[in-house]
Amino acid sequence: MREYRIVDADCHVMEPPDLWKRWLPERFQDRAPRLVKDAEGGDAWELEPGRPPMTIGLVTTPGKRYEDFKWTGSTYESIRPSCFDGKARLEDMDADGVDAELLYPSQRTMHYFMGNQDVELHRAGVRAYNDFLAEEFCAADPERLFGLAQIPNLGVDEAVAELRRCREKGYRGAIISAWPSGERHPLRGRRSLLGRGRGDGDARLDPHQHPAPAPAGEPARRRGGHRDDGLRRHARLPPILAELIMSGLFDRRPGLTVVGTEVEVGWIPEALEQLDNFYWRNRTWTGLKLADLPSEYFHRHFVCTFIKDRIGVVLRHDVGVENMAWSSDFPHHGNDWPYSRAVISEMLQGVPKAERDLIVGGNAARIYGLGTG
Repeated sequence: MREYRIVDADCHVMEPPDLWKRWLPERFQDRAPRLVKDAEGGDAWELEPGRPPMTIGLVTTPGKRYEDFKWTGSTYESIRPSCFDGKARLEDMDADGVDAELLYPSQRTMHYFMGNQDVELHRAGVRAYNDFLAEEFCAADPERLFGLAQIPNLGVDEAVAELRRCREKGYRGAIISAWPSGERHPLRGRRSLLGRGRGDGDARLDPHQHPAPAPAGEPARRRGGHRDDGLRRHARLPPILAELIMSGLFDRRPGLTVVGTEVEVGWIPEALEQLDNFYWRNRTWTGLKLADLPSEYFHRHFVCTFIKDRIGVVLRHDVGVENMAWSSDFPHHGNDWPYSRAVISEMLQGVPKAERDLIVGGNAARIYGLGTG
């Protein structure tokens, strides 16, 4: 059985230049993302005519100096092939000492399809990306490259159908980037994907939160193709975490695991302390009835990834050693390729080996079932 010592719990793939020509059905080609040039002659993806193109510079940085980071000017010929090619990715993983990666879909592109009013285009774009990731990119080595499926925002039935389809393709989890109930609030209403049923169900194909949810049917906010900054991403998870726990979701779905990616972990102990305090003081008059304290649900059901968070490592026993997982965000500009091992060693200096093994690989391998077929 393959040994997974270092598992990158949050990676990405830059769409190869011909992805949509090969994977999106012919009848949608006139509305497929297309390559154009940015202001500096770099490659960019035009999602909709007349809107700023989606530049690629900060999502294709491996091998670049910090001083050279910028959105524009990068081309597919100038970036490392590992940004978009599965075989090349394996070579760069070997150079970095990474045994396996969990691969999240491109949210900028997914928001284009999921914000479109054409339901058929929405469905086709999501399916095309999921097929590409499973059948092309991850096929380079399915024991090292593990995809996270994009879930469409077309209601619970279609979300469940795509979950099942992707599970058959070998996916280990799914990303929820819009509330799949089709409602503005994620957990109110009887048609909530996360709220129905009591058993474990397909617990290994868990929802994973790359925190950028949008109300169903509401187009994603566009900022010239640029992603929100890290602080905004970190700020989104605490209210989502509180909503999920306070709703009683985990009493109904005891086998569910939720992963927060790119959120770091140093803030978690204070957030849990305040959440417990709020619940204990207000549970009676608010009518909240949970079997356990909110912090206990976190420690049973959540794992959060971090890239560089020394404070979080120091507080690991308060965070929960089994509730944190290292990631690099490769090939986005948070990555430290090819020096991930050095960064990990520096950040986890003094951490006992058993705890280190969980944080840099064991936790991710456990929750995604790596090595279990």
